Amino acid sequence: MSQENHELKRSLKSRHLNMIAIGGSIGTGIFLAMGDTLHEAGPGGALLAYALVSIMVYFLITSLGEMATFMPISGSFSSYANKFIDPALGFALGWNYWYNWAITIAAEMVAGSLIMKYWFPNVNALFWSILFLAIIVGLNILSSKAYGESEYWFAGIKVVTVLIFLAIGILMILGIMGGEEIGFHNYLLADGPFHGGIKSIFSIFLIAGFSFQGTELIGVAAGESENPEKTIPKAIHSIFWRILIFYLGTIVVLGAIIPFTKAGVETSPFTMVFEKAGIAGAASLMNAIILTSVLSAGNSGMYASSRMLFSMAKEGMAPKIFSKTNKRGVPVNSVILTTLVASACFLTGIFAESTVYVWLVAASGLAGFIAWVGIAVCHYRFRKAFIHQGKDLKDLKYKAILYPFGPILALIMCLIIMLGQGYSCIKPEGIDWHGLIASYIGIPLFLALYIGYKIKHKTKIIPLDDVDLTFSENNTNNNKETDSDEVKLNTFQSA
Repeated sequence: MSQENHELKRSLKSRHLNMIAIGGSIGTGIFLAMGDTLHEAGPGGALLAYALVSIMVYFLITSLGEMATFMPISGSFSSYANKFIDPALGFALGWNYWYNWAITIAAEMVAGSLIMKYWFPNVNALFWSILFLAIIVGLNILSSKAYGESEYWFAGIKVVTVLIFLAIGILMILGIMGGEEIGFHNYLLADGPFHGGIKSIFSIFLIAGFSFQGTELIGVAAGESENPEKTIPKAIHSIFWRILIFYLGTIVVLGAIIPFTKAGVETSPFTMVFEKAGIAGAASLMNAIILTSVLSAGNSGMYASSRMLFSMAKEGMAPKIFSKTNKRGVPVNSVILTTLVASACFLTGIFAESTVYVWLVAASGLAGFIAWVGIAVCHYRFRKAFIHQGKDLKDLKYKAILYPFGPILALIMCLIIMLGQGYSCIKPEGIDWHGLIASYIGIPLFLALYIGYKIKHKTKIIPLDDVDLTFSENNTNNNKETDSDEVKLNTFQSA
């Protein structure tokens, strides 16, 4: 039956891809955590940390872009690891990424209900969480285009907010708006722009890494994008520069307007700047913006996790039932399981907030960085196999620059961030062992998945000669169904 085919629909346009990746990286990391980064390291320290992480992210998304353009599949780096390195690594990366986003959905439901308390303090938080989850599930069940369109507008609101903030901030610095000319006097406060020295910069380095997570969504969305050979490279180039301007520009403006000694996490630094500029209702405005960020993150989480589960089911690494799609090309069973797991984690957060839930969230903390390590390693291996098998690099529709320097640098920086997770738990008065273990719990979970699959299936690293680089031909063959309706559907999708 055509409603139980096993194919996704390529209905995501270039503008959807742009906003999916931008929306994935612009969220509470910029609207809330930026104040804390300034307080910890000063404007100079925060600027340096975010600039370094930006370089790492650039190499990662160009690496992913090269592979996703050549082989646009929803499994993305999980499928690449399965084809280029070792099926055990693909299995571990896939389930690690699925779990990460399922937990993120639960965390965003909690955050959304807390934001609504600002306007409706007497309404039960559970009501808002259920409402937001229903919206997220509804958008993802409709079609990939519905997800892409909703994410386009969610992300658009965030982008416009940052642009307005930057414009107002520059006017305030020049003295055109908000009274006296502010200039850059706050950069000359005692302690200088690099407050706390190297230690503080390193701690911000970790926060900056988390802020940029979500950019890899473009690889997952590649499997449902129209004409990926053109849309993915275009999206990658625009994404990097926009994110760079948004984050680094925001740090420069905030550092000039708000003394780092007064910045923090109690109030959004955006709210502080808007209030200083004399904009009425700044707190309500920013709460509404942050709410769209929460919905955007939950929306992306549902999309990414369901597509990863779908792809793993197609590759035999998850039950086959999750590889089925409806007539709109949506993997409904994958969406349902992700919703159930996210709901279970959310309920755990209500009834065991200080125990089980803390560990669940902590375990997902490293998952994004593990995925990034997977991207860097997959790209290195992909290019090695491509050249080893005698293929011409001119056949690549998009080539990542500075190979192999790019993926190697990104890999090293990711590992530094991962190993530094527990840095803040080591204090002069002693070691916070509970926090230290929570910081690293994601690593043994990943290793358990990898080693368990490897032992059970006795997998080995794939020799370069046997690395599967024949996606295009396989994809065409896989799309040939005996049912005439499915033939027509798949022909339309590939057009």
